[in-house]
Amino acid sequence: MRYRESLSILFIMLLAVPIAGELKLHPFQDDFRISFGTTAFFFFLLWLRPSLLAGCLTGAVVVLFRVFLDGMNQEDFVWTSSLQLHMPAFFFYAAFASLFSLFRVNHLHHRPLWVGLLGTLAEIVANLVELSFRAPSLMSVLQLSVIGPIAVIALIRCFFVLSFFNMIKLRQAIWTKEEQRHRNERMLMLISNLYEESIHLKKTLQQVEDITRDCYEMYREMKELTGEREKDRFARQMLMIAGQVHEVKKDNQRIYAGLSKLISDENERDYMPLGELISIIVRGQEKYARMLGKEIRFALNVETPYLACHIYTTLSLVNNLVANAVEAIEDKGMVSLVATVDETLEWVQFAVGDDGPGISIKEKELLFMPGYTTKYDVSGKPSTGIGLCYVKEVVENLHGQIDISEQAEQFATVFTIRLPHVSLVQKG
Repeated sequence: MRYRESLSILFIMLLAVPIAGELKLHPFQDDFRISFGTTAFFFFLLWLRPSLLAGCLTGAVVVLFRVFLDGMNQEDFVWTSSLQLHMPAFFFYAAFASLFSLFRVNHLHHRPLWVGLLGTLAEIVANLVELSFRAPSLMSVLQLSVIGPIAVIALIRCFFVLSFFNMIKLRQAIWTKEEQRHRNERMLMLISNLYEESIHLKKTLQQVEDITRDCYEMYREMKELTGEREKDRFARQMLMIAGQVHEVKKDNQRIYAGLSKLISDENERDYMPLGELISIIVRGQEKYARMLGKEIRFALNVETPYLACHIYTTLSLVNNLVANAVEAIEDKGMVSLVATVDETLEWVQFAVGDDGPGISIKEKELLFMPGYTTKYDVSGKPSTGIGLCYVKEVVENLHGQIDISEQAEQFATVFTIRLPHVSLVQKG
């Protein structure tokens, strides 16, 4: 990947530098030029791993490009004279790249002042090398009147390029950090979903254990009743069912063990500031609302944003409630999310409200039953109805409480979860 990137930069440099070199001025009223080609060359060298080969290739392309332009514009064109005129430029680019590599400038990006000074020095020396090929004698080049303007122009140009380069690098770093944040949020939401599934799986394991035990007890009772052929056949079937259910249990145990290893390590990585967790939930639900074609505003109030809460418990519980609120709103509306800690520091409370159509008394009684739902997709298929059932089960397992209130302030429905501080917040 790095090799391809370097080739791409080299190719662009070989195209851009000769063209930029035609934007020029002649400070000494002779064939020596100060151009934007040097600026472009320095910029590309900051991205490229410089070498004598890169400088030689660029110098050769620049010389050939200038000879080609002479051939296009001059009626009495002589290519040998044109080549001789422009050949010193080759030594400028070769010297610049060689010094850039010798000074190991690209290993000093964390020290921009040194990059600017060494780049300036490399350009001054490279300009003097080019002038030495153009001037009648070396002494005519080593004059303060010659070196001074070259040094000033090189200093201004190098630090201008360096500033532009660092602006791009800063923007790239911000973009990379933003991408990493999005990836981390997706991973956290994925693991919180796995956490939710592990709770369901744990419950299923217990149910399978109960079924296995009941089947075996029934098998024993039927065997003891009589030895008749028909009842003996039923007893064997009960034993076979018990064996099959036991196999299901073993498979589920393997899955549960894998999920638990992934998400249940109690260490600092399992906790995040509450404010960040709420932000992750809201950003995800904003995308969900847009996907549903709804215009929904979110009002947040997190009293203790730096409180370190368990990531997957918080995400899975609160995200379920906020998703339900988003789904309850028909076209446009508002969802409120308030997170507080009581004065005794014993409880953490989450209140999620929406200004949707509300919940009837009948629905309120059935709301936490498995499989009950009031939501249907565009094709008329019902939702699974396990979200609130799951929330209630987890809250009760954590010795917490969940309540529903209606017509609270401007909100039609408000779900409130209260969880013990010790079950959610990282121990100090």
